[in-house]
Amino acid sequence: MRRSLLLATAALAVGVFSGAARADSDQDFTLVNRTGYQIDEVYVSPSSSNRWGRDVMGRDVLEDGDTVDITFPSGTRGCNWDLKVVYSDHETATWSNVNLCSISRVTLRYNRRAGTTSAITE
Repeated sequence: MRRSLLLATAALAVGVFSGAARADSDQDFTLVNRTGYQIDEVYVSPSSSNRWGRDVMGRDVLEDGDTVDITFPSGTRGCNWDLKVVYSDHETATWSNVNLCSISRVTLRYNRRAGTTSAITE
């Protein structure tokens, strides 16, 4: 299943909209869940902020094998963002200073032996 989401900064509301109405922004990316687990929450925040803001998934979840388009409003500034995911068991994984202007896809994978989630960017 593929979904489109509008990522908004703290001052803007978060909403869901169709791909046709999608704003093209340098920070837009596709998030791919290849962890083997359901992701219940996704947060994306400017690296310069100490707050996560709202869950960009809203009421939706990201099942294993699914993708979601995370999009930003036109005119969003800054390339370095932090990413946090929360699994259905409330475990979390975070990444700091992800340059969203230089990537278009983030694939999350979980290593059961190491107990860590990695983010592979393209």
